[in-house]
Amino acid sequence: MKKIVLMASLVMMLTSCSIYKKYSRPEDIKTDNLYGNIEKADTTTIADVSWRDFFTDKHLQGYIEQGLKNNIDMRITAEHISQAELSLQSAKLAFIPSFGFEPQYSIGLTNSGASHAYTLPIKASWEIDIMARNINAKRRAEATLEYNRLYRRSVQTALVAAIANNYYTLLMLDAQLRVSRSTSASWKENVRTMKAMKEAGMTNAASISQTEANSCSIDASLYDLEYKLVQAQNAFALLLNVTPQDFPRGELNGVDFKQELLIGVPAQLLSRRPDVQQAEYNLKLAFYNTNIAHANLYPSLTLTGEGALKGFPATWAFSFAAKLVQPIFQAGRNRANYKIAQSQQREAMLEFEHKLLEAGNEVNTALAQCRAARSKTNLRIRQIETLESAVYSTRQLMSHSEATYLEVLTAQQSLLSARLQQIADRFEGIQGVINLYRALGGGVDTSVEPAPEKNPIFKRKAKN
Repeated sequence: MKKIVLMASLVMMLTSCSIYKKYSRPEDIKTDNLYGNIEKADTTTIADVSWRDFFTDKHLQGYIEQGLKNNIDMRITAEHISQAELSLQSAKLAFIPSFGFEPQYSIGLTNSGASHAYTLPIKASWEIDIMARNINAKRRAEATLEYNRLYRRSVQTALVAAIANNYYTLLMLDAQLRVSRSTSASWKENVRTMKAMKEAGMTNAASISQTEANSCSIDASLYDLEYKLVQAQNAFALLLNVTPQDFPRGELNGVDFKQELLIGVPAQLLSRRPDVQQAEYNLKLAFYNTNIAHANLYPSLTLTGEGALKGFPATWAFSFAAKLVQPIFQAGRNRANYKIAQSQQREAMLEFEHKLLEAGNEVNTALAQCRAARSKTNLRIRQIETLESAVYSTRQLMSHSEATYLEVLTAQQSLLSARLQQIADRFEGIQGVINLYRALGGGVDTSVEPAPEKNPIFKRKAKN
């Protein structure tokens, strides 16, 4: 017994420095210049704004709440959290000794009659965690639970952004459809005007044919827009986990994001983005898996005890033992598993570093998208004003036979394209703001989360 205790103490002293060590972020992880060469604010970012305050459209707020409650991905992540909670509960119970009770009763027949015998054995076993297997398993379970919670937040961030993008896509298509319908009505009026001008000898049949052809082209584009609108509504319904329908909504012109585009410093990016935190927890899991694989190279110490009540009259018998098991023939396999765990830890490290770079890239791209869309706003307004003036002028000139029909046609076509592009620019700017909001980790709000059915273990605990 003394030899076993001495050997266990020696092994523990040799290995405790690495096996018992808690995870800490590697020092060579750098967060400088994650956003590239763009100006950074050191104040609160837009990611700190609740999605209810960020998206002020009442229709959109209702759809986001509906999506967070009904979306299949959100509900699945809630089940993953429930499973992780049970795994953590199991890991904590590993520190408690295990007990077994196997009662036995027998009847024997002899010449003198029947004989009765019974035994009531009680067995107990407790593994002394000298190699920190249970400790690292518990820490791994804790990290797994937090990983799943972060994954749910990551899904929520992506879902809020997806619902907002789809909603504003509907508003963009509505606006383009209104402009196209208005233009279609205008072109039908042009056809009637051209026919009247031909009767007056002011134009020819070729001009009328060209006008009718352009009118048909615009009418055909209406069907394309209506089809895209149905597609967008179906995609929106899938996000909300409802059947396809016509969703009540506002107008694109009424959209206004008043928040300043503050992006914060890289440290804030780490604290806000759930997917970045999730990547680090994956590294943390790999760290504890390596510790467990390392611990498997060394002996395990188990204390066992057994007591039994036997015979008539009843007598008690007790026994105790300590067992130290050192892997011998499995040493090669355990060492290979340890090397695999080390490799997986290095892989998780590379994935974490890549996720940091990816996060910075997304922020940089979204901010550039916002700035490009804003820069085009005034230019597009001036372009439309100029084209409207050109259409009016060419119409006036044509009525006096000083301009050809081709000039009128070109001006009208250019005006329609500019108006549609202005709507697309407006949507691009909105999309850029939403993408930036998501890239910085915005959209997380734990007040609206689908909850899985609670396990009875946690119900009883809650009552106490």
